[in-house]
Amino acid sequence: MYYKMTLEDKVRVPPHRLGEDLEKVILNVLQEQLEGSIAKEIGIFIAVTNILNVGEGELIPGDGAVYYDVRFEAAVLRLGLQEVIEGQVVETTSFGAFVSLGPIDAMLHVSQISDEYINYDEKNGRLVCQDSKRSIAVGDGIRARIVALSLNEREPRESKIGLTMRQSGLGTTTWLEEELEEEKKGAA
Repeated sequence: MYYKMTLEDKVRVPPHRLGEDLEKVILNVLQEQLEGSIAKEIGIFIAVTNILNVGEGELIPGDGAVYYDVRFEAAVLRLGLQEVIEGQVVETTSFGAFVSLGPIDAMLHVSQISDEYINYDEKNGRLVCQDSKRSIAVGDGIRARIVALSLNEREPRESKIGLTMRQSGLGTTTWLEEELEEEKKGAA
């Protein structure tokens, strides 16, 4: 889930930037430091959007920079186990599909796609269910549930997110639309 959060931090303004507009410098420093990073208790930083308040600056002997207490707004993505998310397939392989959740990718293993046996159509880059012939390809939108979550603060690219679509109400947008049409026909 995406959140707009108000946060506080101490920001170091380097000496060579002290003559510039202070709020712009602080916003730039926060964007460089935080955007794309992960803090387990906060989430994945998408963007630092606004500086709300800049406190008095502090000097530390031996360092030419000034340190400011800052309140700011940021957009963050917080993921939780069992959360239902929507994303887009960005890659298919013989062992599953990689799904973009925005700033981070998740893994949908073949064993978590369907109860059916899954074949990998390498020529067309698709994962195909053997009986129903439903498929997953790059560009498909999906709805899935998070079943494994391991966020790495030091190396965000090494974070691991596991997904499942083996429950009711989950699947590609095409599958879900087909199921809805079948329900409408059955109710009529």
